[in-house]
Amino acid sequence: MEPQTPQDRAKLAAGHKAIETYLRNGLRIGLGSGTTSHWFVRALGEKVKEGLDVAGVPTSTATRELAIKVGVPLLELNDVEELDLTIDGADEIDRHGRMIKGGGACLLWEKMVARISRRMVAVVDDGKVVEHIGRFPLPIEVIPYGWRSTERELRKVFARFGHEGMPIRLRGGLEKPVLTDSGNYILDCDLGRINDPDHLAPCFNEIPGVVEHGLFVGIANEIVIGHADGSGEVLRLS
Repeated sequence: MEPQTPQDRAKLAAGHKAIETYLRNGLRIGLGSGTTSHWFVRALGEKVKEGLDVAGVPTSTATRELAIKVGVPLLELNDVEELDLTIDGADEIDRHGRMIKGGGACLLWEKMVARISRRMVAVVDDGKVVEHIGRFPLPIEVIPYGWRSTERELRKVFARFGHEGMPIRLRGGLEKPVLTDSGNYILDCDLGRINDPDHLAPCFNEIPGVVEHGLFVGIANEIVIGHADGSGEVLRLS
């Protein structure tokens, strides 16, 4: 499969740069979800065919299926105490490594895998790098039972951070709500610029019914940024 757009070329460039920079024989890696991560997995499959000896833990059923298709050996998360690194994308990321993830509804598995990794590397095209996160709606994974009640509690938290009255949508709508790989709903929250993501993120743990949220703060160690001309750069975070 060849990239058809400048953005796809940038995503593939980020994947190649990540492989060139980080991968070596014997590593156990988290395989991210989403379009950029899937370009990485395709490129990784080519390296495995050439003899690279790695094994990965997928962060979604879609990533698992793609990894099997391109020949990347897989591990089960239950059988792994620690991963060497996770390589995953982002819907938005600032230059401090704060991310919004979950556009593909895989945020729970993505965060679980990232948390057991010694290093987390975000791979993105240059259009995903922003000064302030929040333009992309923040996904919140919630259990279906009583989700309206959970939404009301979310609104209270958002109001404390200056996001009162912002739109919250059930992804897929009431007739056919999107289900995550764990069978949960996604609420997409249009907050606009998030001024204090570091303090907002832990507040979601207060709300019964919230399974996980798409604010990934203090998780990424480095960012690989791909460009449409095929080049890539590594931004190391302090």
